[in-house]
Amino acid sequence: MAKILVTGGAGYIGSHTCLELLNTGHEVVVFDNLCNSSKIALERVQALAQKPLNFIQGDIRDMQALDQVFHDYKIDAVIHFAGLKAVGESQKIPLAYFDNNIAGSLCLVQAMERAEVFQLVFSSSATVYGELNQAPYHEEMPLGMPTNNYGYTKMVVEQLLEKTALANPAWSIALLRYFNPVGAHKSGEIGEDPQGIPNNLMPFVTQVAVGRRSKLAIFGQDYPTLDGTCERDFIHVVDLAKAHVLALENRLNHTGCRAWNIGTGKPISVLAIKNTFERVNGIEIPFEFAPRRTGDLASFYADSTRAYQELNWKAEYSLEDMLADSWNWQRKNPNGFNP
Repeated sequence: MAKILVTGGAGYIGSHTCLELLNTGHEVVVFDNLCNSSKIALERVQALAQKPLNFIQGDIRDMQALDQVFHDYKIDAVIHFAGLKAVGESQKIPLAYFDNNIAGSLCLVQAMERAEVFQLVFSSSATVYGELNQAPYHEEMPLGMPTNNYGYTKMVVEQLLEKTALANPAWSIALLRYFNPVGAHKSGEIGEDPQGIPNNLMPFVTQVAVGRRSKLAIFGQDYPTLDGTCERDFIHVVDLAKAHVLALENRLNHTGCRAWNIGTGKPISVLAIKNTFERVNGIEIPFEFAPRRTGDLASFYADSTRAYQELNWKAEYSLEDMLADSWNWQRKNPNGFNP
């Protein structure tokens, strides 16, 4: 089995992926600055796996710290999650997003090249398809101009990685474009714990359910969808974590740069999420309709055929699983990882 460096491994998707890596026999080294994550998540990952991992607190923009990690550990491959990820915030402080997400990724790739580690799985986003393509999205579509700066950074890093792989055939890179991760590990020990007001729908729903927020705002009710609210492709975070392991193992045996969509392919409306959450968990979610948000698309979902054909990956968890597991996490951890 391989020794994997996971940047941003203490975060929501990163921690679930670290658990899957340990469960499949890989060794894990986590490099995270903890700006939007918690070391407690990694303690719980180790307890769940009953295996240790290595943790280094550091920033991917710190060349010296990265070089030290590659020097101290015989790294075989990298899974790169580290970066800022709030869409609204990216519009207010674009330079911070360009610095963390683009410059940080460049520092990481340069450190990998110096260490002669050429296997990389990059945590990208379906936002790279922009707003002109029509759902369902497939990997052969031309990339569009994302409607927000967060998506723009993902597109730039994708292009940077593609050009790097083209110039040097030693590189083997996976670009995982995922849609809307939700849910939590069945144990309720790890889950999504955003700082401040949640940017994503599911933690907002669960924080209303647990009493941390008074009501849910649903933005727009006049979209050309079945119930007038936006439709998204919600995917269980454990399914997503497993996709990273499969993509990693694929890249250990191939070269070049390859993109895969990771989604269920089933559009679910925001209102349906609220209604299904109430039914599955027996909790009423107070809500109100609010005006549309700029940049929100009516419908956004994946064609994940390529991931099934090439990675043997498909989503296994149902919407009910996602919503039950989200609530189980929040119910057991009303304040997230904070005491």
